[in-house]
Amino acid sequence: MKNLRHSRKALSPVVASIILIAVTVAVSIAVAAWMGALTTGFMATEELKITSVEFGESGTGFYIYLRNTGSTAVTISDVYIQNSLKTTASNITSAGMTLQPNEPGLITLAQEAYTAGQSYQIKITTTKGNPFVYTATAPT
Repeated sequence: MKNLRHSRKALSPVVASIILIAVTVAVSIAVAAWMGALTTGFMATEELKITSVEFGESGTGFYIYLRNTGSTAVTISDVYIQNSLKTTASNITSAGMTLQPNEPGLITLAQEAYTAGQSYQIKITTTKGNPFVYTATAPT
């Protein structure tokens, strides 16, 4: 009978291979989870939809209704009508407006004049520089 204390047997190559494969798979899963979490932040999309534009009475006022349809918050930086930047504090109520995903918003250009029957191109840009364009025709 052999003395078990002095036995010098090592792990068999099959058991060693199984342990090595298990460790490799565990590390691979951990790295994949980390990379997935890392790229999720880069995949967030900024998407803004101008749902409608209403015109005020007596040839003055634009009321721009919009909704954030993307997966990240959107902050409005500029509003253009016919490629003309609208920035005066008394004329615009949206400077720095932030919309969370699926949140609606309203931009009011109360002092902006319009001509009945004319089409207007409205462009909204975000702080990330993305432009969103909509064309509306003033009522006659």
